[in-house]
Amino acid sequence: MQLYTRSAGSGLPVVLLHAFPLSSAMWLAQREGLAATCRVLTPDLRGFGGSRLEPADEPSLDLMADDVAELLDREGIEQAVVGGLSMGGYVTMAFCRRHADRLLGVILADTKAAPDTEQARANRERIAGEVVATGTDVLLSDVLPALVGPTTKQRRAMVHGRVRELVRSAPPAAVAWAQRAMAARPDSFETLAALKAPALVIVGDEDELAPPADAEAMARVAGDTRLRVIEKAGHLSAVEQPEAFNAAVTDFVRSLPAEGARARG
Repeated sequence: MQLYTRSAGSGLPVVLLHAFPLSSAMWLAQREGLAATCRVLTPDLRGFGGSRLEPADEPSLDLMADDVAELLDREGIEQAVVGGLSMGGYVTMAFCRRHADRLLGVILADTKAAPDTEQARANRERIAGEVVATGTDVLLSDVLPALVGPTTKQRRAMVHGRVRELVRSAPPAAVAWAQRAMAARPDSFETLAALKAPALVIVGDEDELAPPADAEAMARVAGDTRLRVIEKAGHLSAVEQPEAFNAAVTDFVRSLPAEGARARG
């Protein structure tokens, strides 16, 4: 699986994994704002944006994490900061389980380490089935409202409209596949407890899907961790408050040893 990837900048590599049901297009402000600090790589996870989906493959976050490891191989990168927002955070935690030796640092934004409840799993399956049967309208009614916070809805109409269009363009097959992959994810608290690399946990103070309490729980478990709460941001904190998000990432990246980024081969 060769992931379509947008990149910018140079220096220490930072891989950012997008939220559901968006694509790497959500990271535009990060590619622009972080390029002076690091080399930003933003892949489309399988099935989204420009990346293919193999329907025969069983839905799996582990498979998505392995795709990211293959991306690093292709780019000649031995170690990198790997992070993600929402679903991208779930993939990042799977990467931590499977490729811990390749981590210079970890960024977990607006995500959670706990697995889905039975009710949440059932809701994912309902949405997966409906999207395949009737298209993406269910995403606009059932997913979009919780993706951004009330401040964005009230004051940032252009941001809300951009998110809406990204949601509307999500491929139904990829949506269903990713929903089932997320529904099957394990508890990741032990993964975070075993983490050797430094971690940055970011959360919007208006996030309803992965609220600050979830971020605090992750930060308590992981060892070398800093927690940043972004004001007036909901679930898509990187899109809603890009300057604050970029500042948190910049501070984190600058705290890491640059010599840790080794080339492979």
